[in-house]
Amino acid sequence: MKVAFLVATEGIEQVELTEPWKAVTDAGHTAELVSTESGRVQAYNHLDKGDTFPVDRTVGDTGPADYDALVLPGGVANPDALRLDEDAVAFAKGFFEQGKPVAAICHAPWTLVEADVLRGRTLTSWPSLRTDITNAGGTWVDEQVKVCTGGPNTLITSRKPDDLKAFCAAFLDAFGK
Repeated sequence: MKVAFLVATEGIEQVELTEPWKAVTDAGHTAELVSTESGRVQAYNHLDKGDTFPVDRTVGDTGPADYDALVLPGGVANPDALRLDEDAVAFAKGFFEQGKPVAAICHAPWTLVEADVLRGRTLTSWPSLRTDITNAGGTWVDEQVKVCTGGPNTLITSRKPDDLKAFCAAFLDAFGK
């Protein structure tokens, strides 16, 4: 299985990238870092700069057809930047249109709000996204992990870094391990 990790050029919550990445690769799958620009992306540990990571492909050079699943790490600035990039929004939306599983944690559902794919879906996130998700037609719940199969694809969401263990287990199950 080939899994895309979609991120902006900076503002990614590092642990929300590295832990799911490790889970994907430890399960024997291939992970690729997809971003809005080539080069390296800057991760953060909350508000402090963390490590940088090399971009494998840009959203302009690839598409959902090249992958089996999508992971959207959080961080406040990361999804906020992604939702302003038309190619990134179209990339994420394409996974829903093609019926492929999507996993999003923390603030990452902001990108999905912009993609207009949350109508009728039940999901969780960082609590500050509740109103945005509700206004986008979704139902927000305060749960460690939420797996929603009530749409064209499986959507797996979690609230925060403390939920990563459950998040990774749930998306690996949905991805078919």
